[in-house]
Amino acid sequence: MDISNTVDRTKYKKDRVILHSDCNGFFASVECLHNPEIRNKPVAVSGNAENRHGIILAKNEIAKRYNIKTGEAIWQAKQKCPELLTVPPHFDLYKRFSKMARRIYSDYTDLIEPFGLDEAWLDVTHNTEKSGIEIAREISERVKFELGITVSIGISFNKIFAKFGSDYKKPDAITQITRENYKSIVWNAPAQDLLYVGKATKKKLNNIGIYTIGDIAQSSPALLRSHLGKWGDLIYGFANGYDSSPVSHMDSNSEAKSIGNSTTTPRDMKNYKDVKIVMYVLCESVCRRMREQGFLAKTVNISIRDNELHTVTRQCTLEDYTNITNEVFKAATELFRKSYKMQRPIRSIGVSVTDFVHNDVPHQLSILKDEKKLFQNEQLDKTIDILKKRFGNYVLRPAVLLDDNGLSGFNPKDDHTIHPVGYL
Repeated sequence: MDISNTVDRTKYKKDRVILHSDCNGFFASVECLHNPEIRNKPVAVSGNAENRHGIILAKNEIAKRYNIKTGEAIWQAKQKCPELLTVPPHFDLYKRFSKMARRIYSDYTDLIEPFGLDEAWLDVTHNTEKSGIEIAREISERVKFELGITVSIGISFNKIFAKFGSDYKKPDAITQITRENYKSIVWNAPAQDLLYVGKATKKKLNNIGIYTIGDIAQSSPALLRSHLGKWGDLIYGFANGYDSSPVSHMDSNSEAKSIGNSTTTPRDMKNYKDVKIVMYVLCESVCRRMREQGFLAKTVNISIRDNELHTVTRQCTLEDYTNITNEVFKAATELFRKSYKMQRPIRSIGVSVTDFVHNDVPHQLSILKDEKKLFQNEQLDKTIDILKKRFGNYVLRPAVLLDDNGLSGFNPKDDHTIHPVGYL
């Protein structure tokens, strides 16, 4: 295990002690643990190439030596490493390991905030028995001994720098970022190493001569705001260590912050008719999941990726909270028509909803809407949910889906991929 930049935290009694634990190559590590015959080979967990879901989801340490990247196509990965073994994901298994890891974390604090299945923040400020370094060492050893996988852990006075620390050295490493060393460690790193500086933001920053996290920290907030909007203020605060967001209590993490599904279709979608078919399946799945969890949503988000892998994301806010399939479908398709003119065929689409309230919250009836029809649609959706739960997903299908079984014949509710939750 590699431990770097360790200082005595007693000098910083007023600071929080935040850990960020990241399970190394999580999906691939779990697969190799359960399949001993592949442990010493380059392994990647991937989607199904035949269904055009052929991207790398995770890779083991051996595969990383070939510079294989998460998110790249299988064929690209195999050009770098012809002997690469690809295995399908087993999300139920990953969920089980994720719960076991969090059970270990809970022995040290009840402030545990997951960031996807494989990552979590821990606030151990009030643990008077052990320092942050001692807790990190124990967690690292326990995960290795009890689960058979490794973690990299960052320790800092805020969540952003703790996350940076867990990424700083891998695998099986512990890195502490303090007020005394963050400028020499964090500021020298590329701008894209800061949480939420993606490719698009990196490009905008590079265009104005900003290449490192230190450049962001020492830039004018007004300059960043003029090019990035409110996002400029956010990353300026992140780079300077101003993040003060709390680590949520572990009991508060069971409630969803967003619900969504996406799919890469067997063939490109070439017209609005194709899009409507796929969009309906996604909206039906999203709304069914909302109803099962007792939620209504007010914000609808869509993502569109064309056949050249350019991505467009858009969102809209509804007049009222809803979990009715037709209401969300109508909003999603209208948003699509406003956002995309079918310049290029579409490879994949995603639909998600956010801004939730519980479905038992009273709401004001409107004289401008047909409330009776809305109630009937709600009851119809609930009846269909019961039928699908009892007889299967394809027991009842609207006519819009019957024109192309190739596009509509998937079940995102049961087969959906798990993605990390958002930090914000």
